[in-house]
Amino acid sequence: MSDPGRKDFSTRAREEITPDDTKSTQQKAKEAATDATDRIARGTQSDNSKSTGQSVHDKTQRESDRENHGGALHSVGDKVKSALGMNK
Repeated sequence: MSDPGRKDFSTRAREEITPDDTKSTQQKAKEAATDATDRIARGTQSDNSKSTGQSVHDKTQRESDRENHGGALHSVGDKVKSALGMNK
């Protein structure tokens, strides 16, 4: 279960296991937008006010963003470009 206003864990898992080549451009754009909204929510709410599961997930995602994309904002931009086919 996720905190109110956040992307549900089951939705997030379903999005991750579904291959991108089977998703429509609209689905990819929607995922990019909801990912961006979730990242903004992640950054604006302190870890102390989150449920344990949400806090652990957010910490893991922040670390992943730093390692793979240089930070949350860069990865969101990359996801939007990729969803719209502009990353080529």
